[in-house]
Amino acid sequence: MYDLIIVGGGPGGLTAGIYAQRSRLKTVLIEKEMVGGQIAVSDVIENYPGFPSISGAGLMEKFEEHARGLGLEIRFDEVMNITLDGNVKVLKTAEGELRAKAVIISTGAKPRRLGVPGERELTGKGVSYCATCDGPFFRGRNVMVVGGGDTAVKEAVYLSKLAAKVSLVHRRDKFRAEKMHLEKAQATANIEFLTSCALKEIKSEAGVVTAAAIQDLKTNEVRDIVVEGVFIFVGINPTTDFVDVDKDESGFIKTNQRLETSVPGIYAVGDCRTTPLLQVATAVGDGAIAAHIVDGYVEEFKER
Repeated sequence: MYDLIIVGGGPGGLTAGIYAQRSRLKTVLIEKEMVGGQIAVSDVIENYPGFPSISGAGLMEKFEEHARGLGLEIRFDEVMNITLDGNVKVLKTAEGELRAKAVIISTGAKPRRLGVPGERELTGKGVSYCATCDGPFFRGRNVMVVGGGDTAVKEAVYLSKLAAKVSLVHRRDKFRAEKMHLEKAQATANIEFLTSCALKEIKSEAGVVTAAAIQDLKTNEVRDIVVEGVFIFVGINPTTDFVDVDKDESGFIKTNQRLETSVPGIYAVGDCRTTPLLQVATAVGDGAIAAHIVDGYVEEFKER
């Protein structure tokens, strides 16, 4: 039996692993896809202390190297559900069963779909949720970015270096993005701002994107914009279906200041929990706190 199982290998999970190893807890980190999480596909990070500018992949490589250097065991597997046997947490995975005294959930969140006609069937054929992954395919072409937060504005700036033109579509007049990101976008000649507009349909010919229909929310006028790529950044959905703890209406796990969930011995960190800020820096703080609290919990652990 493990002292601690960490589910998810993003910044929060890797930080928890580092602190757990330093506390000599018998720990395994389980990751379903790739170590580093969603941030690993980010083109550039400019707000993580000590690194004025670094790629998401570059930063996460350093996190992973640090964790593995301390002996953290990392397994590639998928957790299907978590049940209790007394106070022992039983994790059913794709490859079997694992038992632990404590569990830290650090599974993050996935991009949210808009649900407009053409979106699902054209995903991977011009519709994307990752500019770093797919941007190079649209070099010299016209693309559209949908969203008004940090990710949308940052990715629009990134795409402007590749695409001929970027149309940035946002439902509201004002953007939620950090001022510095917004100023950079506004100073970029080939970014067109389409505010108070909503994407209504993604159109195609021969199975690839050819245009996007947008509606002016003030006049209700609908018009087509010729684009070959549509990048959607309209929020995220937490990856929390496999664990039965208290969540908010969107599925984000509710925690207290000690990162404890409604089930004793199960903790949540980073983007999968209710938090006012989704950043690498805040996930790192969560991971450190949770591992510290787990250390005390394991010390006093009784199976029943």
